[in-house]
This record gives sequence, structure tokens and C-alpha cells, in this order.
Amino acid sequence: MELIFLGTSAGVPTRTRNMTSILLNLQQPTHAAMWLFDCGEGTQHQFLKTEHHPGKLDKIFITHLHGDHLFGLPGLLCSRSMQGNPAALTIYGPKGIREFVEMALRLSGSWTDYPLTIEEVSPGLLFDDGRYRVLAYPLNHPVECYGYRIEEHDKPGTLNAAALVADGIRPGPLFQQLKQGLTVTLPDGRLIDGSRYLGPATPGLKLAIFGDTAPCPQAFELARGVDVMVHETTLEDAMAEKANGRGHSSTRQTAALAREAGARRLIITHVSSRYDREGCRRLLAECREVFTDCELAEDFSVFSLA
Repeated sequence: MELIFLGTSAGVPTRTRNMTSILLNLQQPTHAAMWLFDCGEGTQHQFLKTEHHPGKLDKIFITHLHGDHLFGLPGLLCSRSMQGNPAALTIYGPKGIREFVEMALRLSGSWTDYPLTIEEVSPGLLFDDGRYRVLAYPLNHPVECYGYRIEEHDKPGTLNAAALVADGIRPGPLFQQLKQGLTVTLPDGRLIDGSRYLGPATPGLKLAIFGDTAPCPQAFELARGVDVMVHETTLEDAMAEKANGRGHSSTRQTAALAREAGARRLIITHVSSRYDREGCRRLLAECREVFTDCELAEDFSVFSLA
């Protein structure tokens, strides 16, 4: 997996930071799969500066309906249709996302030529497709807002082919079933439990992508034990009260959450436009005083999660 940040500014864009949008490239070996988290104004323009194409998106997750997280969505949906992409797309978001999309398309005389599904979410499990499970957690913001926890299923251990051969089981199609840990019946009637021939499973990656939020109890559960936590850091520590009053978090609050939740790695984003490059470095330094393994996302930053 890898994360590509298409926009990292809070509220309004700057000369170097576009509105919030994060691309998750699942890097599946058998099929293209990319998920988008939020779609601020200008997101489709940001795509043009990367090697990725919105036509490969199969899921879009909207954290909340504030414009800096949403206003790029109608344009992206229409462009995707005009480019003739027939692949299905599902949008997940808070109550109102369906009305927003349908109204924007209707009033502009637009449409989509591909299957479009819109799911209005509630707290809990959104789906489990056998590879990944995604859960939504409510956050503390003036409008309904969610964070999304992505959990990759554990990968089965390596099949011990030598042990199978030693037990008189010849290589063949059955090996694929045994590699999945299944029990198979041999031609001679023996039952072979594939799980006995598998090495230790490789734990799947766990990722938490937050929407805008002031500190809240649900944030701990969303971030608990994740490999990577992506969280807003709108303002510096000295402005924590102002940040919280508007449903946002400060540097030290974000870093403290990462530490207390046992996250392995923190990526901060959604930085106020009041901060220039030097100001952003100061925000990062404040976070690192509390949680060392912290990185600052810039527009077009790419983070490998493997």
C-alpha cells in the first residue's frame, strides 16, 4: 500500500497546498484498486500532476460535508464519466452526501455513464470484502464527521511444500487449496489439513484516516494499535483552545493521541493556511516532542505503508 497526498491545506488553499484529498493505492497484484479519502476543490487537477488516474478509483470516502473536503467531487465524477470509464464507483459519506451528489448532477444537467452507488454511513463496520474491512468512527466536529479505519486481513503463511512432499503428497492443484489452509481429501482417502503446513501468518496493515476533529474518546478506538495514523494538525499548541473551539486539533493533541493509542507512525496534514514552510516545520517539531515517529505531509507526498 501507499498513500499519496493530493491536498494538505485546511479551510482554504495556499500557493503550495491544495484542499484536502488523500489517495490510497492498494497496489493489488491482480487488479487496480485505489480509494480516495475526501475530495476538496481542485482534486482532479491534482491527479493530473501524478501518475494516477481517477478512472481507477473504485471507492471514495468522504469524512464530512464541509466544502474543503467535498467541493471537488462533482467535477471529478463528471470528468470520469466524460472520459468513458465504465468501472463501478461507490461513494461513502455522512447523511446528506446522496442529496449533494444527486442535486449537483441534476442542476448541472450532468450524469454518470458508470454504475454509481452512494452509501450514507453510520458508526461501525462499512464492509468486509475478504481483503480489507473498513470501519467508520464518529468524530468531534461542528457537522457530522467520520474517521475511517482500514484493516487488511492477515496474509496466510508460506506453504511448506517440502513437508508435504515428505508426507507423500505430490505437487499439483491441491497445493493451492492447502495454501489457503483448507482441508482436502487425497485420492487415497487421507484428509490433509492445510493449516498444519503453513508458516506464521503475516499481520495485515492497519490504517486510520481521520476527518476533522477536536479530541474525543472515539479517536482512541479509531487509532488504537494502527500501523499508520493520518490526522489533522490545523494549529500549533499555543492555539489549542481556538482549534478545539472549531472542531480541530493542535500539534501536541494529535501527537499525544498517537502515543496513547499505540500507533506506530503518525502523518500530519490539514495545516492552516496561516503557516508558511517555516511554520510547518515548527508544527512538525512540536509533534515530534511528543511522538517521535511523525512526518508532515506535503502536496504530492508519497508514503509507503509496506
